[in-house]
Amino acid sequence: MHRYLYFTVFVSGMTTLAIELSASRLIGSVFGTSNLVWASIIGLILIYLALGYFLGGRWADRSPQPRTMYLILTWGALTAGLVPLIAKPVLRLAANAFDRLELGVLFGSFSVVLILFIVPVTLLGTISPFAIRIAITDPQEAGRISGRIYAISTIGSFLGTFLPVLVFIPLVGTLMTFFIFSEALILVALIGLWKATDWRSALAWIWAPVLLAALTLYAGRGAIKDTRGQIYEGESAYNYIQVLQIGEYRYLRLNEGQGIHSVWHPTLIGFDGPWRQFLAAPFFNAPEYGPERVRNIAIVGLAAGTTARQATAVFGPIEIDGFEIDPEIIEVGRQYFDMNMPNLNAIARDGRVGLELSRQRYSIIAIDAYRPPYIPWHLTTIEFFQIVMERLEEDGTAVVNVGRSPTDRRLIDGLVATLQTVFSSVYVMDVPNTFNSIIYATVRPTSIENLYANLLYLYTRQDVHPLLIQAIETMISHQEPLQPAAQVFTDDLAPIEWITNRMVLNFVLLGEVEDLE
Repeated sequence: MHRYLYFTVFVSGMTTLAIELSASRLIGSVFGTSNLVWASIIGLILIYLALGYFLGGRWADRSPQPRTMYLILTWGALTAGLVPLIAKPVLRLAANAFDRLELGVLFGSFSVVLILFIVPVTLLGTISPFAIRIAITDPQEAGRISGRIYAISTIGSFLGTFLPVLVFIPLVGTLMTFFIFSEALILVALIGLWKATDWRSALAWIWAPVLLAALTLYAGRGAIKDTRGQIYEGESAYNYIQVLQIGEYRYLRLNEGQGIHSVWHPTLIGFDGPWRQFLAAPFFNAPEYGPERVRNIAIVGLAAGTTARQATAVFGPIEIDGFEIDPEIIEVGRQYFDMNMPNLNAIARDGRVGLELSRQRYSIIAIDAYRPPYIPWHLTTIEFFQIVMERLEEDGTAVVNVGRSPTDRRLIDGLVATLQTVFSSVYVMDVPNTFNSIIYATVRPTSIENLYANLLYLYTRQDVHPLLIQAIETMISHQEPLQPAAQVFTDDLAPIEWITNRMVLNFVLLGEVEDLE
């Protein structure tokens, strides 16, 4: 019986962590993956577990019977599987509220979903103290048995950390991940109940896995979101992915959807937003600088290829290496955004690692790797920009897309200060009608006058794509002055999350969103 008890603890620990990781994806598709969301999930799960440990100890002393423990486990597993089913209509309501930033509905929905986890997580938290109480028959072995049970539970938790994110969610989705872990734990509980009593007692609870399966098949049908114009949604190890079609335009949105990562149109190539502004990067070099001098480009944060398509239209079929950490986004780009240019090499790899391993030197390195609302901190440091510098040609330029709030430019100022420690010249512009800014950093010393002169030179040519002219004109008309020295980001100290959290709060309190139309 002790061996099965240890197995029960292992599966219970695995399921508890699987629920926590799956909860982050369940909530993240609507509320995002910010540190504020993660802190709320982890904090409340720990409180629920602490409550479970406390109640489990008292409960086990009053009824130190395997039958009691396995019945509690059955209810814990069943209610865990019911959480995404009950949360689904609430999350859809929240998704619509998020698009309109209806704060009351938004915060209310977030609270309701988190509260739903109190029953299953608290019940699962009772299992370890229950198992210890049942397993101890000799007080002299209390320490050894307690340590063994907590070790086994922790090993199960370790497995439960990786299986949902790396295997089940990308393979079958969040809802089915909850179902698989919950159903497996119910079966473990019923087998344990059979061992502790008899098969009739276990059979009396067979309705639990049957009910969960029936409800999942019935209530789990349909899309996760019902956003207007949605033509695709999917889940990967990294993101909830959504494609919207509004008129003839297609938009790529990730997670909570408060950012547009790529745009596509069957006949148009120019779109408002940050993508076009990467094209202006090399024209800070001394005149006369023409588009034919751009030899190749690296894009960190390829998404569905808007920047790559525009660069191909402007500079011709030059070699483009696009680094995108999420391979599912690359597939979505190929299927829905015509990201099939023969000159584009889409690489499913972290951008920093990709550049470090690359043997190429580029004319432009574009950094557009947002996972809203955060720019990955390891792409903001001196050490990273030194890698970028080493991969640029002598006349090369690095370009960074940076987010901001209407009143908070500290992230921009910090990146400018960091880039100035590595590059010779740095420039900033605000992308009109967005919360984005673009930072340009050149290897050689350059000047804004060079950009003016190159624009005049391009006016005289008949072979220049109008998109390039628009990009340079927008840069000139929306240039921002550089601010006094700010904090420099390093691999040791880069408080990107702290700065961004404050920006998120400003964003929400101001109640402003970027409009798809």
